[in-house]
This record gives sequence, C-alpha cells and structure tokens, in this order.
Amino acid sequence: MPAARSRTNEWRRSLEELCHKGGALEVAIARDDARGHDLVWRLRILEVKDTGIVVENPGAFGRTLALHVGTRLMAFIVIGQNRWEFRTAVTEEILPGKYADARNGAARLAMPDHVERCLRRHARFDIGPLALPPVDVWPLLDPKSVVAAERANELAFADFEQGKAHEASDDEALLPNVGPKLTAHIANIGGGGAGLVVEPSQSGLLSRHRQFWLRVDLGDGCPVPIVTSAKLVHTHIDSTQRTYAGMSFDFGFNPAHQKTVAAQVERSIRTLERRQQH
Repeated sequence: MPAARSRTNEWRRSLEELCHKGGALEVAIARDDARGHDLVWRLRILEVKDTGIVVENPGAFGRTLALHVGTRLMAFIVIGQNRWEFRTAVTEEILPGKYADARNGAARLAMPDHVERCLRRHARFDIGPLALPPVDVWPLLDPKSVVAAERANELAFADFEQGKAHEASDDEALLPNVGPKLTAHIANIGGGGAGLVVEPSQSGLLSRHRQFWLRVDLGDGCPVPIVTSAKLVHTHIDSTQRTYAGMSFDFGFNPAHQKTVAAQVERSIRTLERRQQH
C-alpha cells in the first residue's frame, strides 16, 4: 500500500475510534488575518460517515454556541503523540433531539479531502495555523475579593456593548487579592473550564496554589478582557517540560458573572464568523 494512502487510512481509522470511545475533535474557527486569537474547543464526536463528521455544539458557561452553516474551521485529531490537522466547514446545523447525546444540538462538518500530520500543538503554540490566547494568571489569595473586580469588568463590558467609549486597562488596582503573576496560553476551552500551557520557568506556582485569577484578552476589537476565578483540577508535564494545567471556572462568589463571560466568548465567535462572510 502506498505510504500516502496508508497515512490517510490511519487518520480516518483514528477518527472513527475516537467516535466509538466518546472522544473529541479539537476545533477552532479559521481566521483569514492576524487579528485576535484562536479559541480551541474540544467537541465530542457523535458520528463519522462519508457525509461528514457530526460533533456536539460548543458551549461556554451554560450557554450553547451553535456553529452556523458555512463557517470555516481548523480541526485537529489528537491521540497521544499522534496529531492530524485539516480544514473543514459546517455543512448542517442539527437541532437538539436528533442525537440523544447532544442535548444542545450538533453540527455536521465536511469530511476533509486530505489531512496533514503535524506536531502536538502544545509544543509549538507560537507557530503554525493557530494563535493561542495568552492568559495572565495570579494565585488567588482571597476568593471573596473577586466580587468587586468582576463587577467592574461586567460594567465595562456592558458599556462597550452599548457603544460607550472604553479604553483597555491593565490597572492593577482592579485586581482582587492575588499573588505574583505568571503568563500562560489557553490550549483549549470547554463548557466549564480551560486547559492552560505553562512554561517550565513559571510552573512552580501551580504546585503551591489551587485557586487562581485569570485575565484573557481575546482581541477582535474588544478592549474588555475576560476575567474569572478558577480552580486547578489537574496537571501533567509534556515532553518539552511544559505543564498542562486543567482549570475549572469558579463563579461561587458571584454567579452573575458567568453570564458576562459567556457573552464575551460568544461575541468573539460571532465576530470571527462575520469576518469570514466579508
């Protein structure tokens, strides 16, 4: 069997195995320019057929974020150290009910004509087709202190949505009670948390704290960053000695803030979709 055909069969077989095991496809909305950053979603695979790949709709903080027909995507099959990437597009929006495991609906993606074998993204987040969002991370010393900071963020985003002038600010006075800052990148995001990639030189704080304050600037013309507290759930170290940290978002002291964060994430997705249309 020719090598090229062997590689093709390998990724298709791996994709089908992921589906049978309830695995996920990593997906990001394709960008045609260098503006903004990419949010990568882990979407559960529901079906793999010649007619396309059906995945569960992405979600964020209790809100379903349906992908619209025609939206172009970058997709990644990741199994251990094996990784394939390909371009695809949404061909069908599937309402809740058709697939029992997709209560929030699903999307059918076009089956690719070909895929490219690539390195693990976590080892190369400064290059390649994605620009992963940088995230400022602080150990959170007093979880109750997030309420004032989150409220200020909510008001700033509301003003921005209403067209009022707002300038980006890194004012440290708006921070809750936190420790020294480290900088990471968001590897992927899900309905209730995110995976962060932390360089070896900055990973020490992860072993000493479990509660953190996150600030993410997604760009795309929005000067108001996403801010939230999060709990460290698990960590592991990859072959490059970077630490992958699984974070669970925490809105325990200010449940209302969840709506603002969901609205900010949805705005970023819809901005990318509109930009593709133009």
